[in-house]
Amino acid sequence: MSRYWSPVVGTLSPYVPGEQPKLQDLVKLNTNEHPLGPSPKVLQAIRAACDDNLKLYPDPGSERLRQAVAANFGVQPDQVFVGNGSDEVLAHAFQALLKHDGPLLFPDITYSFYPVYCGLYQIAYQAVPLTEDFCIDVQDYLPSAGRQAGGIIFPNPNAPTGRALPLADIERVVAANPDIVVVVDEAYVDFGAESAAGLVSRYDNLLVVHTLSKSRSLAGLRVGFAIGSRVLIEALERVKNSFNSYPIDRLAEAGAVAALEDTAYFERSRQAVMATRASLAARLEGLGFQVLPSAANFVFARHPGHDGAALAAALRERSIIVRHFKHPRIDQFLRITVGTEAQCTRLTDALKAIVAG
Repeated sequence: MSRYWSPVVGTLSPYVPGEQPKLQDLVKLNTNEHPLGPSPKVLQAIRAACDDNLKLYPDPGSERLRQAVAANFGVQPDQVFVGNGSDEVLAHAFQALLKHDGPLLFPDITYSFYPVYCGLYQIAYQAVPLTEDFCIDVQDYLPSAGRQAGGIIFPNPNAPTGRALPLADIERVVAANPDIVVVVDEAYVDFGAESAAGLVSRYDNLLVVHTLSKSRSLAGLRVGFAIGSRVLIEALERVKNSFNSYPIDRLAEAGAVAALEDTAYFERSRQAVMATRASLAARLEGLGFQVLPSAANFVFARHPGHDGAALAAALRERSIIVRHFKHPRIDQFLRITVGTEAQCTRLTDALKAIVAG
């Protein structure tokens, strides 16, 4: 620890993103990127925005983008907050809305950025165990005697498990906790779960966070947004404008608006991923894997006869990269991104040889 560091820096355990290896003939199934490219209209919009106006600052309020999000979700533009990827939106939410006296609640197996944010912003938290079959138990998030939570956050579908909560269960949590903010992180919701965005008109304490990285094929553009009551959005804006007034650049806004407007392409591409996910899960089960039900663009699977780390290493030797986590409850699982049909076939062919050998 350097003497130049602020005290908090030495206490941090930073988030470790998925590996971006440079291997020849790589099948990259470790970071949940969309197997299909973005809408051609996105590329056209970005090219059209590459003009002399790049000498000017972008709109600090990203009004066009907020209007496009609002139109997609049936809310008002002032109920929308946009940021440089959903990770930045979440970071602002942790600081603006989730730092209170009681502990922040989230699942013990979930997006590993959550405890990182807690460390950065010095937020007390409690990791709530998933059930034996890796589901969120709604009862664990309802008020109980002797415990007052400071906030609640969970992904739906959860990551890395891929399991989704029904909308009625999410509403139970939100309705039962009117005095604290409930954040639902919907990075993967478009691949088979039901969005809670329709509940924001009834619950002032609900914030729903989305990204364009997954279902809109724009991981490289870095655009995310949140939908909530005006009082929650204002808190995010106050933090954002104390940090970076211009998080969305002109090219990102142009591409993001085009992606949100091309609903036909969005629907075709997400349906294609869901169809490939179903066939991938079936092939893995045919090889003896246990595959959790997934509403995301990945599957979470383990083989009873083979160690998870060893399987990941054997795949890597064949230039196929999947995600393996060292958490004790899930260290036998592999999180496998749904790729193209050709990529998934290469994966399952490799696994067939590995488990047979």
